[in-house]
Amino acid sequence: MSLIKIGKQPISFTYLDKIEHAIAYFVLGFLWLLTFIKRDIKVVVVITVALYGVLLEVLQSELTNYRTFDYMDMLANTFGALLAFMVFKFIEKKQFKLLNSL
Repeated sequence: MSLIKIGKQPISFTYLDKIEHAIAYFVLGFLWLLTFIKRDIKVVVVITVALYGVLLEVLQSELTNYRTFDYMDMLANTFGALLAFMVFKFIEKKQFKLLNSL
């Protein structure tokens, strides 16, 4: 979806697209963290997801004439990936405490 042409959004308010970016990269990051749950590469996963967001922003400006490069989108992408990491670590910590209490 990052490289396709999107029409006018039915709902519009300031920074809606940044919220959408953060949510998308939160989901992407969280799913990748779940995928590699048995391996100790969580930081690598988060960095990779954030770099993927940067790459797509660059590709939008280079490969399309209908999408633009935006530093704030990159920031929102990175925020989403970092938030996924924090939520994942919180859940992992709670699960560890629960398992140790049994």
